[in-house]
Amino acid sequence: MSLGISRLSLFVSSVCLLACSTVFPLHAADETLQIKSRLIPNFKVGSDETRFGNFEFVGGLELSSSSASLGAMSAIRLSDDRRKFLGVMDTGFWYAGRFERGAKGELTGVADFSISPILDANGELSNQKWRVDAEGLALRGDEVLVSFERNNRVDVYPAKAPGSSSPLRSLPLQIPAGELRGNQGLEAIMVAPDASPLKGDAVVVSEHSLNAAGDIYAAVLTGPMKGVFFVKRHAPYDITDGDFLPNGDLLLLERRFSIAGGIGMRIRRIDGSRLGPGNLVDGPVLLEADFGNQIDNMEGLDVSTDDAGQIFVTLVSDDNHSILQRNLVLEFRYLGDGE
Repeated sequence: MSLGISRLSLFVSSVCLLACSTVFPLHAADETLQIKSRLIPNFKVGSDETRFGNFEFVGGLELSSSSASLGAMSAIRLSDDRRKFLGVMDTGFWYAGRFERGAKGELTGVADFSISPILDANGELSNQKWRVDAEGLALRGDEVLVSFERNNRVDVYPAKAPGSSSPLRSLPLQIPAGELRGNQGLEAIMVAPDASPLKGDAVVVSEHSLNAAGDIYAAVLTGPMKGVFFVKRHAPYDITDGDFLPNGDLLLLERRFSIAGGIGMRIRRIDGSRLGPGNLVDGPVLLEADFGNQIDNMEGLDVSTDDAGQIFVTLVSDDNHSILQRNLVLEFRYLGDGE
């Protein structure tokens, strides 16, 4: 959809986001949004419980704005200090801003929130959703990788100024184009950490593009292990995002929805050593939630680490620009599973 935003640079002032060891500036000149934040103190409705499987809920926010531009957040990545963030909206926009945090690091608000259109190879923006359906985001050195579905591709933008730049190139997908299903194509993209056998390589997972056995198409896009692999699907869940733990294992965010069963989400852990051509991977469910919890259409997942080495998982929801849905940011401390 067109939000009446001019084609200017996304980023005016320097803000530091980290992709591996690379610092890049974000400029926000197109539209700055005033964001209201409502604290979400409890994950389970009506309960003070904080422990949920392998996770400890540490706080959340419900975001709102008088601007119709807020919404459709489909991916997020945090800076090293866990305060600044960069993301994409599936309506074809970048978003960036800063988390305000309390004395214990808990979320208290959002500031400096701005958006800008994602430019195509011709330096142009589009209001045709099939062309700009950005679903995943990953940071790799001095590059920002964005995965798109419908017109399935992975475009590479310069990390110094992604919002004012056309893509530098596109990565070969490895997955045959005919196997990627329109609105259920490329969904998650992530870059393997140093501890992984895939160190620095890009990995994509589709939402609901299935092979004959009913398993989900995925691929390693770069490096000596590049090629197609598959993720075991457990209906009715489909994949919406993912990110690597520091040890190289992969967390996948999954979602279900039906009129009868409502909406649900879960996080599954995949053995990172199994990611590679021809393999079928699966793993345990670490967290599962439904409307008895503070969730919505959960679309984005990021793994970050604080100065003490604690691992955090940050989730964002896509409200589809619907008055019946919410823009949520939820944060958990990952407690590990003894493995």
